[in-house]
Amino acid sequence: MHPFHWVPADGERHATTAGRPLGGYPDGTVLETLCGRELRAVSGELAWLWFTCPDCDHEAHRMAGAPLPRRHRSRVAPSSTV
Repeated sequence: MHPFHWVPADGERHATTAGRPLGGYPDGTVLETLCGRELRAVSGELAWLWFTCPDCDHEAHRMAGAPLPRRHRSRVAPSSTV
């Protein structure tokens, strides 16, 4: 087990070292994240599909002693043509 847990908040998936209750963090729980922000947890299946906060991802990989995987996706939505 790693010393952090993932939680959807503020439109991204963030990581936190706050103790996680059984069943996950209730909606609205304020958590300090690995990117240094205090955010309110959000629940729901779609929230887990959000992009991962790059700063939390970097810190989580550092804490786990694992190299960051190579990323091929862009965080910018493709432009549409009319």
